[in-house]
Amino acid sequence: MTNSLGQSGLTVSRLGLGCTTFGREITEEQAFALMDYALDHGITLFDTAEAYGGGQARAYRRDRLGLDDTREVSGEMHSSEKIIGRWFKARNTRDRITLVTKVTKHVSREHVRNALEASLARLQTDHVDVYLYHSHDATATDDEAMSAMDAVVRTGLARTVGCSNYNAAQLQGAVDSARRAGGTRFEVAELPYNLVQSEHDAFPIIRREGLGVFGYSPLAAGFLTGKYTPDRTAVPKGTRFDVIPAHADIYFNDRNFRRVALLHALADRAGVPAQQMAMGWVLQNPTVTTVLVGARTEAHLANAFATDALHFDPAWLREIAAWDSATPSAASS
Repeated sequence: MTNSLGQSGLTVSRLGLGCTTFGREITEEQAFALMDYALDHGITLFDTAEAYGGGQARAYRRDRLGLDDTREVSGEMHSSEKIIGRWFKARNTRDRITLVTKVTKHVSREHVRNALEASLARLQTDHVDVYLYHSHDATATDDEAMSAMDAVVRTGLARTVGCSNYNAAQLQGAVDSARRAGGTRFEVAELPYNLVQSEHDAFPIIRREGLGVFGYSPLAAGFLTGKYTPDRTAVPKGTRFDVIPAHADIYFNDRNFRRVALLHALADRAGVPAQQMAMGWVLQNPTVTTVLVGARTEAHLANAFATDALHFDPAWLREIAAWDSATPSAASS
C-alpha cells in the first residue's frame, strides 16, 4: 500500500524503515540483511539522519552523562547514513528508495546546504527525496529556516522538505513564512506516535494544510513490548534504553506503565500479540502517511507486515480511547 505525501507529488510506502539502529544496535551486515528484506517486501521509504550513529551515541553518554563506555556495535560517526550509502553502492538500489534524512541544526542557508552535501556524500547519492529539520532551532527565524530549505529544493539537492518534532506554534510559523515568501513549504511532519505519545497539538495544522505525517516509534522505542520495569538499573543490555538512557526520561512514569499493562491485558483477551495491537492502533489513524518501523531484525519487520494485514476490531479502538478514564485496577483485571 502507498500514500501520497502532502502536495509533493511523491508516493510513499505505508510502512517505512527507521534506520537509527544501524551501526548503533545492529552491525552493518545485519543492516544490509534488514534493508534487503524490507525492500523485497515492499518497504521503499528509508528514514535516517546525520545524527544517527554509534559514534554519536557514545559521545552522548560521555558528554551528557559522564559515562565513557562501549555499548554500541560500532563507534563510527554517522554510521546510519554511511551504511545506507554502502548498501546503495553494493545493491544498486538508490532509484528504488524514497530516502529521508535530517539536519540537526538550521542556522543559515550555508549551514543547511553544507550539512546536506555532507549527508549526500555519506549516502553516496546526489539528492535526497525528503530533507527534514530534526527539531526546531530557536536560534534561527522562521524566514531563515524556510529560505534555507527553499534553496536546497531549488538546487535539486532535495525533492521536498519538512520538519521533525515541531509543536503547533513552530509548525505554524514555518507555514506562515513559506506562504509569505511564496517559496517551498513543508510537505511532511515527522512525529512520535504511539499509545503513550498520541496527543500532538500540531495535528490540526497538519490536517488543515494537507501535510503528510511520518509516525515514528510506534512501539515507543520498545517500551510497549513490556520488557521494561520502573527499575532503571534493570534495563536489558543492548536495548535502546541502555544505549540511549534518556529514553527512560521520556517513557518511565506511572501513567505509561499503566497503559502498557492495559495494552497487554487487551491483547491477551483479543488473542493478538501486544506488539501488533500497539502498531495496529497507529495504523488506524488516517493522518499518519507512513509508519516508521525501527526494526533490528527481520522478525520485527515480519511483525509489522502481519500488523498491516490485521483486522483491527473497532471495539479495541473504543476500549483504548477509554484508557485514561480507567482505574489503575483495570490493568490487572
